[in-house]
Amino acid sequence: MSTFLLVALAVALLAGCGALVLYNGLVAARQECNRAWANIDVLLKQRHDELPRLVDVCKAYMTYERETLEAVVAARARLSEARTVPAQARASEGVSGAVRHLFAVAEGYPDLKANESFVKLQGRITDLENQIADRRELYNAAVTDWNTRLDQVPDMFVARAAKMAPRDLWRASDSEREALRVEVVGVRS
Repeated sequence: MSTFLLVALAVALLAGCGALVLYNGLVAARQECNRAWANIDVLLKQRHDELPRLVDVCKAYMTYERETLEAVVAARARLSEARTVPAQARASEGVSGAVRHLFAVAEGYPDLKANESFVKLQGRITDLENQIADRRELYNAAVTDWNTRLDQVPDMFVARAAKMAPRDLWRASDSEREALRVEVVGVRS
């Protein structure tokens, strides 16, 4: 065998091994995105399970706030119907907004605020919201790493050959950027 053929074979072998290492690194980064989202999904499910109990407790006290309670139920239903990660993220923001609005309206109901079940549920859901926010940061970090690798040389060549696509960050919705305005109707002191 000629020296040139041996060198060409060695270069091809090194290039193949390099591409394999890059591909495996990209697979690991993609799996990190999946893991980060799965952690959020668990928390979304827990919050989803708590919302009917919260609405039931509030119904007895918030006789004038039917629209507020229906908004929580409707937002929960939209989250149940969402199938893709971006759709679930948008629907989750709707749930968060409806819950924030419910808690703000509840401030006008002293008897409700004194109810032990409401206080526990409010604390549990607030804790879940905080955990979701923390996990959202980790998800966005994983997605940023993934998207960056897809755009960097030499990873981009392997990613394009494997048809790997970028992912969307979980961004704050327009409604989250707006100040919460609450009008409490029929509040008794």
